[in-house]
Amino acid sequence: MSARFQELDWRVTPMGEISLRRRLDPTVGKEIYEIKLDDDFLMSSLFTVAEVEVGRRALAEVTGSGLDIVVGGLGLGYTALTVLESSRVGSLAVVEALGEVIEWHEQGLIPAGATLRSDPRCTLVHGDFFAMVQSPSALDSAVPGGRFHAIVVDIDHSPQHLLHPSHAGFYEPEGLRTLSSRLHPGGVFALWSNDPPDASFVAALSASFAEVRAEVVTFHNPLQEREAANTVYLAKAEAE
Repeated sequence: MSARFQELDWRVTPMGEISLRRRLDPTVGKEIYEIKLDDDFLMSSLFTVAEVEVGRRALAEVTGSGLDIVVGGLGLGYTALTVLESSRVGSLAVVEALGEVIEWHEQGLIPAGATLRSDPRCTLVHGDFFAMVQSPSALDSAVPGGRFHAIVVDIDHSPQHLLHPSHAGFYEPEGLRTLSSRLHPGGVFALWSNDPPDASFVAALSASFAEVRAEVVTFHNPLQEREAANTVYLAKAEAE
């Protein structure tokens, strides 16, 4: 195997074949980590701006300290790392459906793993985030009462482009109402999307949240030498 490319692990999971790869990218001159599910790229360390921004912008929406945060989707850990950079965070539960991804962090195969494992505020939870949000007590083990100051999600490619059909209900009005009930008053839901802002999803959010906006995050794509864009949705629960 070439020193410029290494498959660090490969597994068969109920969701498909998942692999962790490390390669030297000649365009940027540095090592890049990538997670693939079948033929889909779930995450690349070459493009992390929006993954960082979804965590940063979520925290900017809430005040106070001792904040309880849940992140849906671990990936390469950039969103979780961003959340932990804030001293206002009291606890962070990162929910990941693929136990293999958690193992890669625990084994040190992914660089972020060392920081996430060493921070006492952070807990990596193996579970289906979408099912756990729907269950009245599923997240209680992370925070008693199961209510959070921010819920940050980076799992599906977008509300329309899902990794699994079972996720669809989360993005519908009933699912979003349930999600809003898992937030403290004034809490925020933040969602990363690879697609442009979706007016129909903004409308669905507006039925359950007091304030909603879709923010476009731009970043340079060195492979195509052009600007690229993702979307961060921010939805704030009604304050008391």
